[in-house]
Amino acid sequence: MVGAYLLFRFDSTTLFAFINNHYNPASDRIMEWASKVGEGWMIAVICVTFFLFKPFRNPWFFATAVLCTVLPALITQLIKFQMAAPRPMTVYQNQNWVHHLDHWDLLHNNSFPSGHTTGAFSFLCLLSCVIPQKYWPIGFVFFVLALAVGYARVYLAAHFFRDVYFGSIIGTVFSFIICLLVFYFKDKREQRL
Repeated sequence: MVGAYLLFRFDSTTLFAFINNHYNPASDRIMEWASKVGEGWMIAVICVTFFLFKPFRNPWFFATAVLCTVLPALITQLIKFQMAAPRPMTVYQNQNWVHHLDHWDLLHNNSFPSGHTTGAFSFLCLLSCVIPQKYWPIGFVFFVLALAVGYARVYLAAHFFRDVYFGSIIGTVFSFIICLLVFYFKDKREQRL
């Protein structure tokens, strides 16, 4: 709701500049690492790590993890290529007020929605849904980590605020629905046995 308010209240440049122009060398490094949490390879590594723990070594978790990571990613990529929205470095034409890291790839196309943010929110929402109830407060940590990914994408001049906002919605909604459906079918199957 806060994101919707910010989108309604402020224009795209104001939101982008507010996040992108508050930087320092330490936060540059932190934002680079935060951004990596939303990358497919990182999500795969974390998922495989969970399979090392016995409670997660089952076909239900595997199916849920695959669906929650692949489906939102595919939907996001379809929207990206349909919208073909320019990224900040195209819109602002490398203006000197835009902060970016020299060694960071400057992307110019397919900005909307953010794939990294979709990935982070979908996977971390999945983890929040499958962890045992006694660990639910860790879900808040997952939420903050997902927010950090979205923030990092704007900070690094890869996306606009609207891109990460809608990426977070896609990731969260699809993961939540997939988890509900998988849990429903799992319960139905267990009742039959």
